[in-house]
Amino acid sequence: MAAYAHISKLAQSHPATELRIVLIGGRLNGSLSGKSSAGNIILGQNVFDTSRRTAQSEARQKEVFGRRVIVVDTPGWWWIWPKEETPKLDQIEIQNSVHLCPPGPHVFLLVIPILRSFTEKDLNALVEIMKPLTERVWRHCMVVFTWGHWLSDLPVENYIVREGKELQELLEKCGNRYHVLNPNRYSDAVQVKELFQKIINMVKQNKGCFTAESEQKKEWSRREQELVERMM
Repeated sequence: MAAYAHISKLAQSHPATELRIVLIGGRLNGSLSGKSSAGNIILGQNVFDTSRRTAQSEARQKEVFGRRVIVVDTPGWWWIWPKEETPKLDQIEIQNSVHLCPPGPHVFLLVIPILRSFTEKDLNALVEIMKPLTERVWRHCMVVFTWGHWLSDLPVENYIVREGKELQELLEKCGNRYHVLNPNRYSDAVQVKELFQKIINMVKQNKGCFTAESEQKKEWSRREQELVERMM
């Protein structure tokens, strides 16, 4: 925890005084994505229970590097299940997660565990889960690779190339934004500071956070414009 205090003075001068983060991820045969663990690493404290499955969305907050950081953990779904077989309550909890950090999250962290391969089924399931939040949600998404210690000394870029087109397609949808969290470096503030800087850069590019109402209005406006153009 001393490392957090050591770096906090550098972050206090930054104009972004609050970061709102939603964690999204699935699970497979008892292999957890590491969402709750990622939330604990980000907040620098064990605020999410990692001994059980997250059954409903829950928010925790803490001051980190002089900023108020709100992290929302959401229920994981089975990667191998199509959306229609994912429990309706889990789908609703994920959609409602945006309301637990008003006016909306700065970023959706899509949690991908390095200890398993990312397949076409995984990609399709994730795209379907995110669909109710509109296509514009991807502008606010970043991939976070958990269980980073499995990489050993291998650069994450090598892992991305090795995994193939499904993972690369997901990264493209997220603007090629990604980060690695290593649970063996739990108290290493640098990996969290670097993540925050990537989020802040994304927020600047997007000129704000994701809000469901505004994004839906933009989507309807886009569709209306397309309809007008087709009619013309």
